Amino acid sequence: MKRIVVFGAGGRVGRAAVAEAVRRGHAVTAVVREPEKYPELGGPEAVTVVRGDATDAESVAAVAAGHDAAVNASVRLDLPAEEYFTAAARALVDGLRRAGVGRLLTLGIATTLEVSPGVRVMDDPQFPEQYRVFSQGHVAEFELLTATADGLDWLMVVPPMELDAAAGATGSYRSAVGAVIGTGRIPHADLAVALLDEIEVPKHHRVQLAVSH
Repeated sequence: MKRIVVFGAGGRVGRAAVAEAVRRGHAVTAVVREPEKYPELGGPEAVTVVRGDATDAESVAAVAAGHDAAVNASVRLDLPAEEYFTAAARALVDGLRRAGVGRLLTLGIATTLEVSPGVRVMDDPQFPEQYRVFSQGHVAEFELLTATADGLDWLMVVPPMELDAAAGATGSYRSAVGAVIGTGRIPHADLAVALLDEIEVPKHHRVQLAVSH
């Protein structure tokens, strides 16, 4: 059994990660900004719901202490993407180091993946500017982790464009480093399978890992 801390546990990906971790017999700390809004998260005995902030290193260190791995599925749509994702990356690197957590999985976005060598989805001249700005937040996050996260075994897991909250897990998925792959869709449940696979048996390190059906 591992102890896993999930930041952004109230969102769809976060909930799926919590559920998959519990299914596999792990103990989970579900981190949300307002625990009173998520009473259902604490249903399973293996889940502890706590208040925390992925952009605050002190908060990260406090809630992550004693854990084996962390998942960051948090997002703030009320803040500029680059501001939020880089703030979270800095705080997670600092806080997880202090807490002694060696493995971090963070969520990326498919628009940052390559469709051909050196050409990303977001590089298309017809790509909407508002989405390019949001995508740039994850680019900046990846660059920051690459530059500053020495000693932390991190991985950016990148789902495809279409995520399905209703579909159940098939237990299978395809993966590729840095490039678009598969059908362009995956259920949240199978994305969670990919996350937990990389926690239980880490196979990829310090890269963007695209997952899809």
